[in-house]
Amino acid sequence: METTSTALPGLLHIKPHAFRDERGFFFESWQSDRYQALGIPGNHWAQDNVSCSKKGVLRGLHFQFPRGQGKLVTVLQGEVYDVAVDVRLGSPTFGQHLGFNLSDKNFHQLWIPSGFAHGFLVLSDFAIVSYKASGLYYPEDEKTLIWNDPALSISWPRLDVTPTVSAKDLRGLRLEKFSQTDLPAYSP
Repeated sequence: METTSTALPGLLHIKPHAFRDERGFFFESWQSDRYQALGIPGNHWAQDNVSCSKKGVLRGLHFQFPRGQGKLVTVLQGEVYDVAVDVRLGSPTFGQHLGFNLSDKNFHQLWIPSGFAHGFLVLSDFAIVSYKASGLYYPEDEKTLIWNDPALSISWPRLDVTPTVSAKDLRGLRLEKFSQTDLPAYSP
């Protein structure tokens, strides 16, 4: 497994070793000793989530506060452009984002700690995305950062048409519109 720290503290880009042969492939998407050594809390995952989306679907950008969720994101089939935005007040990288292509071809994963907004755009005909969550989902704590906030300047790839976005996600706020009580604090 190869792990890369990113310019956003706590966000990790993980490249598990995959074994391929004429039968297909095998890779470990979670191994407690190795992942916990990276600082990913895995002694108690709260829930596993799987989504299936069509090409052009954009989900997010979501985060939970005050009861946060860290997410270990893996694409099981297809390809997505996965984005994490630092929304931690006081963070030296507040409001900054990074994006990564995750697919069933490269097996890359993204560890998105609590305090980051997360979303993805489906680039393939469809995509099945799995993510382990460190905390339970609380609808009353979910916040949505609008995917096209001009202050974020996210360069979503292949946007030759307007993406398909849920009504809930279309009601997301620009980062500047969140009150300080709606954002988590940075803790180095």
